[in-house]
Amino acid sequence: MGNKRVSKLRKVLQEQGLDAMLITSSINRRYLSGFTGSSGYVLVTGDESYLLTDFRYRTQAAEQVAGLKVVEHGPKFIDTVRELLPQGGSVRVGFEQDDVTFSAYTAYAAALQPAVLVPVSKAVENLRMFKDEDELAVMQRAADLADATFSHILNVIKPGMTERDVDLEMEFYMRTHGATSSSFDTIVASGERSAMPHGVASSKVIQNNEFVTFDFGALLDGYCSDVTRTIALGTPDPKLKEIYDVVLEAQLHTLANIKPGMTGREADALARDIITRYGYGEYFGHSTGHGLGMEVHEWPRLSKLADEILEPGMVVTVEPGIYLSGLGGVRIEDDIVITESGITLLTHSSKDYLVL
Repeated sequence: MGNKRVSKLRKVLQEQGLDAMLITSSINRRYLSGFTGSSGYVLVTGDESYLLTDFRYRTQAAEQVAGLKVVEHGPKFIDTVRELLPQGGSVRVGFEQDDVTFSAYTAYAAALQPAVLVPVSKAVENLRMFKDEDELAVMQRAADLADATFSHILNVIKPGMTERDVDLEMEFYMRTHGATSSSFDTIVASGERSAMPHGVASSKVIQNNEFVTFDFGALLDGYCSDVTRTIALGTPDPKLKEIYDVVLEAQLHTLANIKPGMTGREADALARDIITRYGYGEYFGHSTGHGLGMEVHEWPRLSKLADEILEPGMVVTVEPGIYLSGLGGVRIEDDIVITESGITLLTHSSKDYLVL
């Protein structure tokens, strides 16, 4: 597993004229090596690749890591990196500019002299955008668990519970069905709070005649799901049903038309144009979607600013919304895989207007 991904990264190094690359991001380290410990580094050179970790992980690394040499680093890992680098004058070592703090950079630069540190952006993230069959199988299981969690919570939620009660029940369900954790802090936003796109579950008591938005996902075997559904309790304001129908139309239209070869900006416009046509453009204040994988937000993006081209093997969310301050809001979100001909849905929870 490690070997194929490391080989792809090595090609990136050659293209960028680098002699080595130091991976400090924990997610990228796991992606390249399979190692799930909390501390470690991957070093890729022209002909070798290493996972550097410490004494605590000696056994775990030996069990998990395939295709990289496991090295137990010294008190300062960067000194061990220096010993493993190719020797000679103008050695160029790439580092993850989006992960390394300024203080770490200055320490690395001093320790690795005469080698030169070169900032690199998204070297591994660009590989991670394309999911292989094994990754897609895990992501489907993570999506299935999110769907099952939604079915479960519909049988549990009732007026009088707090949003936190609901969140805890969802978390417990996911954990007891194999999840490591939720993939982010669960959003349970009821009543006026549903107008907050990121209304993380609060101590608010859920009332009758309100909308409730659930935005949640499971982190399962290293991969995330991310689903949003909005439901009604009792008989909410008819204006809320109106915006529900608009959001659903925008979401279904995007799913029907999004395809490979399109830019993230064009995909975003599919949803935005419909919401704008109904006069709610200014109430849709976030992007239509984002890449999904080992992290809940990764590349590519479906937004007004996104020039990336959607290609087969990418997994993205489609999640338009409308938020009316003081009244409530609606968001509907699915996870999809871009295919050669269009898309495949990973999430299947019903989107019919549901009144409990």
